[in-house]
Amino acid sequence: MRSPLTWLAIGIWSLGILGVIAIGALITFAATDVEAVDPTETGIPTLAKVALAPTAAPSFTPRIITPTPRPTQSPTSNFKLPTSRSSPIPTLSIRVTLTATPSNPLVIGGSVLGRPLEVYRFGNGSIHRMIIGGIHGGNEYNTVHLADEIIKHLNAHPETIPSDNTFFILRNLNPDGYSRSLGIRGRTNENNVDLNRNFPSLWVASWNRNGCWTFLPTTAGASAGSEPETQSLIKFLSSSKIDALINYHSAALGIFAGGQPPDDASLKLAEAVSAVSDYPYPPIDTGCKFTGQLIDWASEHNIAALDIELTNHRDTDFEMNLRILDVLLKWRR
Repeated sequence: MRSPLTWLAIGIWSLGILGVIAIGALITFAATDVEAVDPTETGIPTLAKVALAPTAAPSFTPRIITPTPRPTQSPTSNFKLPTSRSSPIPTLSIRVTLTATPSNPLVIGGSVLGRPLEVYRFGNGSIHRMIIGGIHGGNEYNTVHLADEIIKHLNAHPETIPSDNTFFILRNLNPDGYSRSLGIRGRTNENNVDLNRNFPSLWVASWNRNGCWTFLPTTAGASAGSEPETQSLIKFLSSSKIDALINYHSAALGIFAGGQPPDDASLKLAEAVSAVSDYPYPPIDTGCKFTGQLIDWASEHNIAALDIELTNHRDTDFEMNLRILDVLLKWRR
């Protein structure tokens, strides 16, 4: 039978053995490369997985693993950036609608997909003037919204129209493009035709793109005046005896007079508009060669014509364009 002293010695010896084992385990654990939890498994946002090191000087080099970034696909990555009449804005998935509700619009034709081309008429005088919006559809959607604002204003203030005037406003020449996208993909009609390259004036099937809009591939149409939107507007202009018009665009390059070289009446109208607006005139020259334009066709048919570019792709510059409207209505050759 062991004495109490013997049992005490055995206990002390056992505790010593357990202490040695515990210290050894701690040393082994400290020397182990412990990797952080993968953030993809936990959902915790982190930029890298980093190996943890012991507090003592490590016997290994810590590993930093940088995740491969996801490629970013830009809608314009395969095309040259433009230097001409438009700057990019993101394609939006929303539709912005103004509550302009004039009565009895005149449908002068239809788009490729059969959407109506609506013209509103104000006044009943012998001098016929016109404003056109949306030739580039959703890419320049603020021109459509400007047309809606003017229509709403004239409904509320019919006295704006001089007694010797009849004023027409085509709110959207390219409803298919406008419906497709409020952005660069809404620029052309449903046949991928840039309508402002399709008019039978200096028309070419292919043009030098230097200095011109080049976000996406576009065409000038199979032939001059090939598109139903173009044909409808030409027919209306020819039959309604319009003698001066403004075709709205965006953005930023200023006031362009119709004709190459510009005709005297268009130059005179441009100067009058410039006097009441902040738009650049002469316009900013990007080096683009313009072909198949509405205002050049108008100039050839004795219609004083301007392209006016709004300040940006969002705003309508409404107050300034009310002053321009007043000039258009009161201008005389």
